[in-house]
Amino acid sequence: MIMESNPMREPVIDKVTVNVGVGSPGDRMDGIKAVMEKLAGSKFIETKARKRNPVFKLRVGLPIGLKTTLRGKKALDFLNRALDSRKRKISASYFDKLGNFSFGVKEYIDFPGAKYNPAVGVFGFDVCVTLKRRGKRVSERMRVPGKTGRKHLLTKEDGVEFAKSKLNAKMEEVL
Repeated sequence: MIMESNPMREPVIDKVTVNVGVGSPGDRMDGIKAVMEKLAGSKFIETKARKRNPVFKLRVGLPIGLKTTLRGKKALDFLNRALDSRKRKISASYFDKLGNFSFGVKEYIDFPGAKYNPAVGVFGFDVCVTLKRRGKRVSERMRVPGKTGRKHLLTKEDGVEFAKSKLNAKMEEVL
């Protein structure tokens, strides 16, 4: 699909969510939190276990991960660096039917500007990108919400085209 000249139809980045699964609370989680806050330039909050699982020694309310949401210029900068760590290669299978996509960075030391911290070890994180079109707020606002027409919704093809043209991503084949 060719990008149209109508600015309301062009996809834009709504938010970039970064998730890190740590597994257990303690010094390692604090170290990972410090490293990720330095990489993302944003504060991370702890995610807690929702279910009890005695095999993994998890109980409800135990902190097991970290997450943050980036918007605007900060989101675009972080996304570009995350794509650089993957050599700008993503697969079409990473996209959902609404054009959003997610990918993982296997080791944080691949991320540009990251230095190895022996106290933390090596860990990876997930990057989830949510796309939207301008005008989406009409359906999300609390006072007098409207409906978004079917033609205004993003599709998987729109998301792939956005990643190729705006983010200079290269599509790779997944076997």
